[in-house]
Amino acid sequence: MAGPRIHVTGPYLEGKGSFTPQMRQLTDAEDARRTVEYWIAEGATSFKAYMNITPDELAAAVQSRAWSWAQGHRPSLLHRFPRGRCSRHRRSGTRPIRRQRIFPPARNPVSAPTIPSAAEKSLLDLDIAARPVQDMIRDLVAHHVAITSTLPVFETFVPNRAPLDARVLDAMLPDTRIEYLERRSSISDHAAASYWPALFKKELEFEREFVKRGGLLLAGLDPTGYGGVIAGFGDQREVELLVEAGFTPLEAIHIATSNGGRIPRRARQNRHAGSRQSSRHRGAARRPLGQYQRHRKG
Repeated sequence: MAGPRIHVTGPYLEGKGSFTPQMRQLTDAEDARRTVEYWIAEGATSFKAYMNITPDELAAAVQSRAWSWAQGHRPSLLHRFPRGRCSRHRRSGTRPIRRQRIFPPARNPVSAPTIPSAAEKSLLDLDIAARPVQDMIRDLVAHHVAITSTLPVFETFVPNRAPLDARVLDAMLPDTRIEYLERRSSISDHAAASYWPALFKKELEFEREFVKRGGLLLAGLDPTGYGGVIAGFGDQREVELLVEAGFTPLEAIHIATSNGGRIPRRARQNRHAGSRQSSRHRGAARRPLGQYQRHRKG
């Protein structure tokens, strides 16, 4: 049974240039304010601001007075935007927000597997140790901005990379399974020219560096892409990929569980949320790591 508290996320807050019709495009800052106020009145407690939202639109959404009378606390906002726009958006007058991991939106890797976009090219040339990246990390940490790692969805774009898990395939509808395997095969056919291995490695390096500098990393799976990431199985894979990025197994489990309980307002009410130290979570205690590893081998 879900509860006792349920946090409902409103629709995407996206500016002009949305890559899918499911994301309504905001027209200006006033439109952003009206959208947020409408959905707060309907019960939403959080929003996800996406790639093309402008600083003015983002500021209007966060600073809406509706938050104070409807929720009595600051908004919970998940924001996804390219690396180069990070500081500009952070200085747009918004209060501290939660922010998703930074990666360009996944394009069709079959139709254009060898030609990186401008955003992807900038990431390929990026040095994680370079001053601009380090300055951005310091800025994020200083303003208590968290990053959510969603490595499994991006792993599916790396040729011959994501494991073929029978449990995942069994959970798919037959037509979906065929479509996924065909898409996966097409990506593998272009392996020699793919730039995704380098992009994926860069993201692993960035997330490890972010935590080393004191950043708060959360974990998810992002069940989008072309259908190869399924909730539950994808979350398990996320932990394995965090270990590959350089975290210890215990650090990876901590990122995927306890860190998620550190959302400001909830953390103040229950500082052990998401951990085994809370009595309300003891019934869902995690199995020992050795048992987890045996399960994977079986």
